[in-house]
Amino acid sequence: MEIVGIDVGFGFTKAYNGKNSVIFKSLIGDATEIQFRSLMGDEASASSLHITLDDKSYFLGSYAELQSNIREFTLDQEKLLEDFVKILAIAAAGICTDTSAPINVVSGLPVGYLRRDSKKLKDMIKGVHEITFHHNNGQDVTKRVHIDKIHVIPQPIGSIFNLIFDDQGKIKDKSLAKQKLGVVDIGFKTTDFSIFDHLQYIERGSSTMDTGISKCFSVIANKLRQESNINIELYRMFKFIESGMIKIRGKEYNILNLKKRVYGHTASAIASDLNRLWENDWDIDSIILSGGGSGELAEYLSPNIDGNVIPIGRGVDARFNNVQGYCKFGRYKWGYSKYIPANKKETKSNETELTQDTDAGDTPVLDDEKSEKSSKGLSWLRRQG
Repeated sequence: MEIVGIDVGFGFTKAYNGKNSVIFKSLIGDATEIQFRSLMGDEASASSLHITLDDKSYFLGSYAELQSNIREFTLDQEKLLEDFVKILAIAAAGICTDTSAPINVVSGLPVGYLRRDSKKLKDMIKGVHEITFHHNNGQDVTKRVHIDKIHVIPQPIGSIFNLIFDDQGKIKDKSLAKQKLGVVDIGFKTTDFSIFDHLQYIERGSSTMDTGISKCFSVIANKLRQESNINIELYRMFKFIESGMIKIRGKEYNILNLKKRVYGHTASAIASDLNRLWENDWDIDSIILSGGGSGELAEYLSPNIDGNVIPIGRGVDARFNNVQGYCKFGRYKWGYSKYIPANKKETKSNETELTQDTDAGDTPVLDDEKSEKSSKGLSWLRRQG
C-alpha cells in the first residue's frame, strides 16, 4: 500500500510519497490553446501542469499564472475546500505516484478548521479519480488515482512527525519524542500554534491565527500600488519578495527596506500571539518553526519568542516539513509497526522501536518509557482516520 502525504495550502500544494515530491502554486486557470511552443524553459513535472479532471481542463500553478486568461486564487477556507482541494490534491497525487492501486493519504488542516472541515476534506478526495496529464510534446497520459483511506491531522503536527519519525515510520529521535514541543507553522494565510507533549496532542495550547505571509505581501503590494497605480496579485509576489526588486512599467522599485519593516512587524504580532497563548506552558522544552513563511520570518521571529527555538536547517525547504511528516506518520499508522507483534520486535543498539502495548490497544509506546503520557501517545491521532 503506497502512502502519500498531501498538503493543499493557500499558497502552495505539496505532495510526498517517500520517493517523489511535488510543489506548485495553488492556482487554477482556464486551459487555453497554446499555438506555439518553443521547447525551451523549465522541464520539471510541475512547470507546465495541464490536466483534465471530471471532463474539465485546467492549467495549474505557474503554468496558469503564465498562460491562463482566467486565474483563480483564494484566501477563503470554504472556497479552497469547495473549488480547489479536489483538483489540486488529485493532480499532486497523480504526479507523485506511479500506481493505479489504492493509496492511503495523510493530510492536514489548520487547527482552527480541523473539527469543522475534516469530513468535507475526506469526502472531496476519497475514491477513484481519472486524471489526464497533457504534456508539451503532445502526449496525453491518463492515470487512475484511487484514494482508499484518508487520515486528517492538525497541520502543524506534521512538522513534529517529520523530526521524530524516520522514513519507515519508526521513532528515530527518542529524546525529542519525550519532550513537550511547540510548533509555530507559518503558512500563506494563517499561522498555526500547536503543542505536543510526550507524543500527545494538547488541544488547549493549539490555535489558528489569521496572520500569514500573505499579510506581508498585501502591505507591500498596497505600497507599490500607491507608487505605481498597478494592482499586483499576491500570488505573483513570491519572486519579487525573494529578490527584493520589482520592475513595473519599466521602472524598478527596491522593496528590501519595506520588506524588513513589514516582516519585523508581522513577526512581532505572531510572537505576541504565541507568548499570550502559551503563557502557562512555560515548561515547553523546544519550539519548532515550520511552514513556508517561517523561512522568511525566522530571523525576525526567533528573538521575540520566549523559549528554546529549534533553528531551521540550512538547505531545508520548510514548506515540505508538514507533508513529509504526514507521509512518515502514514507509514507508522498503516505500515510495518501496526503488524509487528511485540514479542517479535528486533531492537538495534542505536534505534528506538515502537511496540504494541496490549493494555493500550492500538497505542504505541516507547519501549523503555511506559509512563501514563507515553501510553496515550498517538492514540488520539490514530483513531481519527
